Amino acid sequence: MKRTHKWILAVAFGIAAIALIVLLRTVDTAPIGPDGATVGLSHFNRAVFEFFGVHLIWYDITDWLGVAAVLTAAVFAVAGLIEWIRRKSLFKVDRELLILGGLYLIVIGLYLLFELCPVNVRPILLPGSTHPAPSFPSSHTMIVCVIMGSTMTLIPRYIRQKRLCRLLQILCAVVIGVTIVGRLIAGVHWATDILGGCLIAAALWTAFSAAIQKEET
Repeated sequence: MKRTHKWILAVAFGIAAIALIVLLRTVDTAPIGPDGATVGLSHFNRAVFEFFGVHLIWYDITDWLGVAAVLTAAVFAVAGLIEWIRRKSLFKVDRELLILGGLYLIVIGLYLLFELCPVNVRPILLPGSTHPAPSFPSSHTMIVCVIMGSTMTLIPRYIRQKRLCRLLQILCAVVIGVTIVGRLIAGVHWATDILGGCLIAAALWTAFSAAIQKEET
């Protein structure tokens, strides 16, 4: 895909995420959350939640997948740090790793933003919680999709063996898929939380791919 098309797609995903936030704040709001918390697109969210129910085992499974994603990010962070030390200049670190570091910072910033400015709250109180927690977007979904997606993009640049490269990319895709489905089945998020996480991650991932391609051109 051409670089320009990737940027257009990234913007489209970003606009879709913003539109979803607007809908959640204005359309079909009702007190269906814990302690009567108001939730947007309530009929749709409640229908999906009641269909899947609550299965906290999937909450634990996806938590471990999140740990795997964070460890993957740590590998790239260490690689960048080693290059910085060896080359004695931050600006001599591989451009891909620098852009990847910027991507991680953006994800952290978005996580903090949505924690401070909640859009929706979780459909249930998690064990040990005494009040509804912010749930939009599914930060777990967003973080895993961004980390594993960007990893899929970078793998061919650092691993030349085609079979191993393909195997690792498939593994990343499986982690993404299981996280999305597992988080929905777990019942700790509304469907729109998962959708929001996917849209934001898709925008960031596509923008990252475009930025990397731009550096090559």
